[in-house]
Amino acid sequence: MLLVEETAPAQASLPVAALRGHLRMGSGFEPVEDATEDAALAGFLRAAIATVEARTGKVLLTRVFRLRLEDWRNPCGQPLPLAPALSVESVEMTDHAGIVTEVPAGLWRLVPDNQRPILAPAGSSLPAVPMGGFVTVRFAAGFGTSWDRVPGDLAQAVMMLAARYYEDRGFDGTQLALPHGVGALIERWRAVRTLAGRGGRA
Repeated sequence: MLLVEETAPAQASLPVAALRGHLRMGSGFEPVEDATEDAALAGFLRAAIATVEARTGKVLLTRVFRLRLEDWRNPCGQPLPLAPALSVESVEMTDHAGIVTEVPAGLWRLVPDNQRPILAPAGSSLPAVPMGGFVTVRFAAGFGTSWDRVPGDLAQAVMMLAARYYEDRGFDGTQLALPHGVGALIERWRAVRTLAGRGGRA
């Protein structure tokens, strides 16, 4: 399995001002409000978002992803690796010679789920993946394009983690574990993911 993020969260959607306020409340000191400091805070937020998303399999801010598989895990329905999935943009088959064929949208459908969205067949099974080839699924996932659409506990976890990254700017690699409070906030969002195709070909 190969998962590629095609789009990144827009800078304007990152809660930089909220993080600045969070840091002020925690330390009594507010970071200087300038372009350089804002860029640094945005970087800490992106890192915190990436960590929370990796631990939960949930996409906080909506983006488009590309999933490549050498086989379906189950031709009766392929779980998608991220939730909540909003739409499937396209499904394409690539054969061993590199020839790409788009799978008609009438042959598949998205079954939304906050934990385990599935690309399901419109009929009895998904189209067979060419031997020696692969299938590419482009899909959009996320809670929304603005920060106020992110569930409160996940948003708070990001704030706490971004603040930790800010405080540990001289990070030496010794504090790899999530802070306990962050782990507790994201625990209910964790999901067991089984996504690869059959026979270890993904």
